Amino acid sequence: MQTNLADFIRDTPQGKTAEEILRKCVHCGFCTATCPTYQLLGDELDGPRGRIYLIKQVLEGAPVTAKTQLHLDRCLSCRSCETTCPSGVEYGRLLDIGRKVVEERVPRDPLDAAKRAGLRRLIPGGLVFGAAVQAGQWMRWMLPPALKRKVPASSRDVKGWPRRVHARKMVVLDGCVQPSLAPNTNAAAARVLDQLGITVVRASRSGCCGAVSLHLNAEHEALDYMRRNIDAWWPYVQHDAEAILVTATGCASVVKDYGYLLSRDRQYAAKAQRIAALARDVSEVLIAEQDRLRPLLKKPAGRYAFQSPCSLQHGLKMQGKVEALLASLGFELTPVRDAHLCCGSAGTYSLLQPRIAQKLLDNKVKALAAGRPDTILTANIGCQMHIQTGTTVPVRHWIEALDELLTA
Repeated sequence: MQTNLADFIRDTPQGKTAEEILRKCVHCGFCTATCPTYQLLGDELDGPRGRIYLIKQVLEGAPVTAKTQLHLDRCLSCRSCETTCPSGVEYGRLLDIGRKVVEERVPRDPLDAAKRAGLRRLIPGGLVFGAAVQAGQWMRWMLPPALKRKVPASSRDVKGWPRRVHARKMVVLDGCVQPSLAPNTNAAAARVLDQLGITVVRASRSGCCGAVSLHLNAEHEALDYMRRNIDAWWPYVQHDAEAILVTATGCASVVKDYGYLLSRDRQYAAKAQRIAALARDVSEVLIAEQDRLRPLLKKPAGRYAFQSPCSLQHGLKMQGKVEALLASLGFELTPVRDAHLCCGSAGTYSLLQPRIAQKLLDNKVKALAAGRPDTILTANIGCQMHIQTGTTVPVRHWIEALDELLTA
C-alpha cells in the first residue's frame, strides 16, 4: 500500500511504525473473512481492510469525522485479522496509533466521554473495583435478572496460597479485576506450580497491566501502570525470578508488549524489554512441564468445552495449544465451531458496544453449548465473566480445573 503521511506524524516514531505497517497491506481482504464485526455488520468499514483505509486517510491529513471514530470504536481489537493476514500486517499496533489521533481530533459526546473516564478510574483501581463488586454482591438478591447476571456470586479461595519455598521462583501479576471476580485463579496456579517445585510470589504493588487505559486511548496513563508493575517486579527479577507469570491471557499479551510500548522511555526501555522477555502466560509454563504434571493429576470426569480467548489465539499466537495440553492431560473436550471468533467481551467493549457484544455472546454460547459440556473452560477473566452471563453452564479458568485434580 502506497502512503503519503502528513507532516504532523511522518517523522515521528508512531508515523514510522504506521507507515511500515501500512506498506505491508496488499488489499487482499483475507482478513474480512475472520473479522467478527464484519461478519455481523457486513460493512467494509467495520472490517480490518476498511479500518486500515480510514486510518491511512487520517494519517495522510484527511478530515477526521465522528463516522471514522465510530468504525474504529466498533473494532474489538481481537486481532483475528493478524492471524489470517498472509502479509504479517500488525493491525493492532496500527489501530492504537489511529485511535489516538482520532481521539485527539474528534470530541466525544459528554455521556460517552464520562463513561469512558469512569471505566478508566474504576476498573484499574483494584480496591475501588473490589468494593464496587462487593457492594453488588451484597445487593445481588434484589437486582433484576438482567443486571444480576452481570454480578458474579461471591467466591473466595478456601485452600490458600502454598507455603513451601522452592529454588525456582516466578512472580505473578495480580491484575485489577481478577482478585475480586475470581480470587481463586492465581492461588490455583500457585498450587499447581508448587507441586512442580516452583514458588509463585506476589509483588505488593503490581496491579493493572495497563490494557484498560491503553485501549481507551489513554496511553500516558497506561504507561504509568506499566512502569508501576516494572518497579514492583524488578527486585524479584534481580533475585533470579525466572518468569513474570500471568493467568489472564489479555494481560499476558500486553505485558509481553511492554518492550515495544515503553521503547521510547529512556529510564524504563531496557527494563521493559527484560520484563517482556520474562512474561509467561501460565499455559506456556505448564506446556513445558506437562510430562511432570501428568502423573500429579487424577483423571478428569465429565465433558468440557474450551473457549479460546482472542488474546490467547491472536495476541499470544497460541491457537490450539491449551486445547492440546488439556487433551494430553485426559480432558474430554467437545468441538466448538467458529472457535476463532470473539465472544464480545474484549476488555470494556461489552460495556461500550453492548448491542454488538450481545450478538457475539449469543453466537459464542450456542457454539460452546452444542457439544453439551458440563463445564466451560477459558483462559481470560473478561471472557469468563462475559460468557457466564449468557449460560447456566459453569464457566471457569482452566487452571482451577487442574488444581482440583491434584492428587497431593
